[in-house]
Amino acid sequence: MTPSPRLKPLNVDEWDDDALQALRQAFPAGVIDQMRVSGKPPNVLATMLHHPALAGPFTAYGNVLLRRPAIGHRNRELMLLRVAWRTGAVYEWVHHVLLASQYGITQDDIDAFVVGTMSPTWTATERDLITATDEMLNSYRISDDTWRRLANHFDAQQMVEIPFVVGTYTCLAMAFNSWNLAVESHVDSQGIPLPTRVETSSPR
Repeated sequence: MTPSPRLKPLNVDEWDDDALQALRQAFPAGVIDQMRVSGKPPNVLATMLHHPALAGPFTAYGNVLLRRPAIGHRNRELMLLRVAWRTGAVYEWVHHVLLASQYGITQDDIDAFVVGTMSPTWTATERDLITATDEMLNSYRISDDTWRRLANHFDAQQMVEIPFVVGTYTCLAMAFNSWNLAVESHVDSQGIPLPTRVETSSPR
């Protein structure tokens, strides 16, 4: 059973001046108008708008990684999907699986994430990026050996970005899982294998 959202996404008629100002920091006017006319903004955005001062700058920052990644779109998506599957972030996973083909992600790539292995089709550098992703999720740091291998392939700008990709989408996964963010009703996720929620208990 899908849990109910803990925060109700704001309807477009609930967007006040602060919300609209936040949107203007991240989107052209035409995109905002389109969302308002359709009445179907993404649930992630409509939920973040409960905090306009955060929603605007964070979305603008996220657009840097989404639209102009220094490491390239396919590399970003490989790392992002590994994060989404391992963190049990259904919303993040579904949306990026649906976008996968736009970024050169294949069914073999997706199957590897579901199984939790490396795909035999990945290059050595792609395998290193997935290793780095796992290391950051496990111990919050890229190991020295993995760093050296990546640094032989990526420049300083790209090496700065790599931890931000994992950190940003892990942060979003935590938010989505904590909000019980639901996939939009009009999004067809039939046939997509879904990650399971990661359950942990705090020490008493």
